[in-house]
Amino acid sequence: MQDRTPGAGAPFQVMPAARSAIDAFIVMDVMRQANALQAEGRDIIHMEVGQPATPAPRLAREAAKRALDTEKLGYTEALGLPALRERIAEHYRRWYGVMVPASRIVVTAGSSAGFVLSFLAAFAPGDRVALPSPGYPCYRHILRALGCEPVPIETSAETRWMPTPALLDKAAAGGALKGLLIASPNNPTGTMVDADRLSRLVKHAATSGIVFVSDEIYHGLTYAMPGATALAMSDQAIVINSFSKYFSMTGWRVGWMVLPEALVRPVERLAQNLYISPPTISQVAALAAFEAEEELEANKAVYVANRELLLDALPGLGLSRLLPADGAFYIYADVSDWTDDSTALAGRLLREAGVAVTPGADFDVVRGGQYWRLSYAGSTEAMGEAVRRVRRWRG
Repeated sequence: MQDRTPGAGAPFQVMPAARSAIDAFIVMDVMRQANALQAEGRDIIHMEVGQPATPAPRLAREAAKRALDTEKLGYTEALGLPALRERIAEHYRRWYGVMVPASRIVVTAGSSAGFVLSFLAAFAPGDRVALPSPGYPCYRHILRALGCEPVPIETSAETRWMPTPALLDKAAAGGALKGLLIASPNNPTGTMVDADRLSRLVKHAATSGIVFVSDEIYHGLTYAMPGATALAMSDQAIVINSFSKYFSMTGWRVGWMVLPEALVRPVERLAQNLYISPPTISQVAALAAFEAEEELEANKAVYVANRELLLDALPGLGLSRLLPADGAFYIYADVSDWTDDSTALAGRLLREAGVAVTPGADFDVVRGGQYWRLSYAGSTEAMGEAVRRVRRWRG
């Protein structure tokens, strides 16, 4: 064993702690590579990153400009601006007919901070938390960094790419589960669970003593069915949402979560110490974004057109095995007829055709080599050009 104490031979070097040895978020690596090519003058179509091509709504930007000129923009309360928390509560009344007190709502520095805070408050090191596969990779990466054990639930066409109570029980057979996290619409698939199936999962988790975490950040961007909130089924669910997707505010880093009453004060203490408060100017803009429905629905209409374009065109390119794209702005495509290494092929597509996509290895460590995730959050013109480039590239 190497002696790293000062004066014991080789100079002392700071070494990374074991908890930092988590996998990379591959989509960010792909974005970096795509941006580097763009900086060299290449024309790149971005279908890798899940962010709207549109800016924050005009009303949000105008509110931020006014705040810069007229407000101090100091710290807010750790739980967020009271006015924004109240407006989020009103959002649940309007969209879902669900009454949620503002006292249970916490504004966060993006949904990412919401995951960190909720995992810290609800789970202890060593706890096992079930996650659907394919699924958003940062869930498992954050859990591992916090000393928890992510337990993948392998979904399939037979389960419509979502967990079932039977699959949850199977995962619990390997050791007691403390949590279950579901995203509907799911990233990377765009697949959703309907309200009845979501209710069964929430109730099954509760009777099994499992904390239910519902990632609802793609609500508002649904096409095949309405988004159902777990808050309509239980006041013990943890719900995480964000202004990044439907509200088109990715870089503003502002989101929220709704907590069971027992977790509010623990999360407040954690937020005070970890973040002090979410960015004030982002909260001001987010409050105004709620009034920009006309602009936001126009953005959504572009996603609808893009989705239709790709669902119509991809089979003609040889990509006919597509998972149900019920919501969000993703299509998860089986590329196994082309390759058994989707990462290498995605690299070639980027370099040779100027189209950036995310390989499935980010979302499924077992079967990811067979898949690409295609984000259609750009313009319809860009999606059409991407199809033309892939067609030429494939010959």
